[in-house]
Amino acid sequence: MYNRLSRHGFAMDVVKQTDTPFYYYDMDILRRALDQINRQGEGFPMKVHYAVKANGNPVILKEIASHDLGADLVSGNEIEAAVQAGFSPQDMTFSGVGKTDWEIRTGLSYGIGCFNVESVPELDVINEIAHEMDTIANIAFRVNPDIDAHTHKYITTGTADNKFGINIEVLDQVIAQAMELTHVNLRGLHFHIGSQITTMQPYRLLCLTINDLLDHYDQQGIHFELINVGGGLGIDYDHPDEHPLPDFKTYFDTFKHSLNLRAGQTLHFELGRSIVAGCGSLISRVVFVKESRNKKFVILDAGMTDLIRPALYGAHHEVQNLTAGDDGQALHPYDVVGPVCESSDVFASDCLLPLTRRGDLIAIRSAGAYGESMASRYNMRRLPGSIFHNGK
Repeated sequence: MYNRLSRHGFAMDVVKQTDTPFYYYDMDILRRALDQINRQGEGFPMKVHYAVKANGNPVILKEIASHDLGADLVSGNEIEAAVQAGFSPQDMTFSGVGKTDWEIRTGLSYGIGCFNVESVPELDVINEIAHEMDTIANIAFRVNPDIDAHTHKYITTGTADNKFGINIEVLDQVIAQAMELTHVNLRGLHFHIGSQITTMQPYRLLCLTINDLLDHYDQQGIHFELINVGGGLGIDYDHPDEHPLPDFKTYFDTFKHSLNLRAGQTLHFELGRSIVAGCGSLISRVVFVKESRNKKFVILDAGMTDLIRPALYGAHHEVQNLTAGDDGQALHPYDVVGPVCESSDVFASDCLLPLTRRGDLIAIRSAGAYGESMASRYNMRRLPGSIFHNGK
């Protein structure tokens, strides 16, 4: 018999009655993350924007908006979703290398706080559209600082070989061009060096680069009202029960102590994964346990269509059997796989689990970021549902 909460903190009476696969969100963990972030901002000129691409579930968005965070957006549809969830347009940033005309118009019509501009052609188009709409576009230039954050190549964004941002060597020229345009207002500089960064050294290097740039532009009499350092703070995918949240204090302190902000400047962040990853788990049911010559496969009713990160990045997520019984059971190696007709539809290889049987409930942990938001209907599968647990 299970108590209402399993040993991993799941409300088992709810889990057992819900059709799988589905996303289970622990709203207490989400609120703890938001409260910690807000405490770090007390007495310091900073603003945190939630990266909506991490998880755009309307319930999640409304909860985050209610804690007075801004929104970091990468599409026109995300702008619409953020407005509907209650985020203030003045606290929205719009990023992305390929903003279309209708998306730019959408941002301008709402009066969003800042477009993070990534190229000269984008700068020109924003100015033209703002002129047509008889308005002024607030912008920041996304600068490529050529810093390797040493994460997976698909989530590294700050080196010279990435498609993102404006290279430092041409920044003077681009800033001079922007200051001649009549329908843009240059508010600041924006940086983002990658994702799932778990050491502070890349951020310290970023601060040194920013400090040098600010010194350089001080000499030219150019002042920026905001400095946006992006996000990228990683989480502990190996120990979700022990560390459901990252070390927000060390992260924010790194910038507070290493960055030389000027009087009147505000420091902006764009965090996604670190806010929502820990609160979400993908819950699935074992369809079959299959033995081959060298392997035992746990075949789930969830697949890469529900959580693509392991197939796309080789990402690790802790896998737990919620209905296997006592902790003292011997552990057995399984490959935990999905039903999709792709060999990459694998959640974990040689995963140690208690004796696992057909019908057992499996939790794939730390899936609140880039899980539901990246789900697809490949193989004409249904999109996963979602439930929200609000306290014990």
